[in-house]
Amino acid sequence: MLFLLAAYYSNLIDFMLEPFLKEGVVEVGCDEAGRGCLAGPVFAAAVILPNDFKHSWLTDSKLLSEKKRVELRSFIEGNALAYEVASYSPKEIDEVNILNASIYSMHRALLALKIKPEHIIIDGNRFKPFNEIAYQTVIKGDGKYLSIAAASILAKTYRDDYMEKIHEDFPMYNWKKNKGYPTKEHRLAIKEFGITIYHRKSFKLLDEQLKLDL
Repeated sequence: MLFLLAAYYSNLIDFMLEPFLKEGVVEVGCDEAGRGCLAGPVFAAAVILPNDFKHSWLTDSKLLSEKKRVELRSFIEGNALAYEVASYSPKEIDEVNILNASIYSMHRALLALKIKPEHIIIDGNRFKPFNEIAYQTVIKGDGKYLSIAAASILAKTYRDDYMEKIHEDFPMYNWKKNKGYPTKEHRLAIKEFGITIYHRKSFKLLDEQLKLDL
């Protein structure tokens, strides 16, 4: 019974995600990861998929287990026509703000692509023109279009790898687990140990409630 349900939902996901928003052009999907974190860069990916690309698991990275994300990353990298991952550092985020940093990191990924796209689709509702290429923002696009979902997988897994790496230098913040997001544990560690070079100084790093005796 459980197997049948799993197969049903896999088919449902495959059915729900469209291959392209605009047919007949070289279309690239973009997404970012780490926008709401207190520490670490924001990462973005740009992915161009072939017409026959298909995988029953592929959907919004937030809906998948870490194991499935890692497996999908290998599949995407092995089957995409082109892909790139880029980032904006905490210092750059503080200079331009997180919204701009998210968009500019997408621009960096797009600029590095080996194939020039003719149309860009982006998860969310904000973007800035890139090299006069037509674009379309798509709210919850990582659950609607394969290329955006693929970009969400790459951005998320590359960022997670980065946070696990720098965790070794600052284990007290437990970035290996929280990936820099504002968990209670992370905020308490900031209160106790202060901030690092990886923290975003323009963010509200401490919650007001942490001023109380805990």
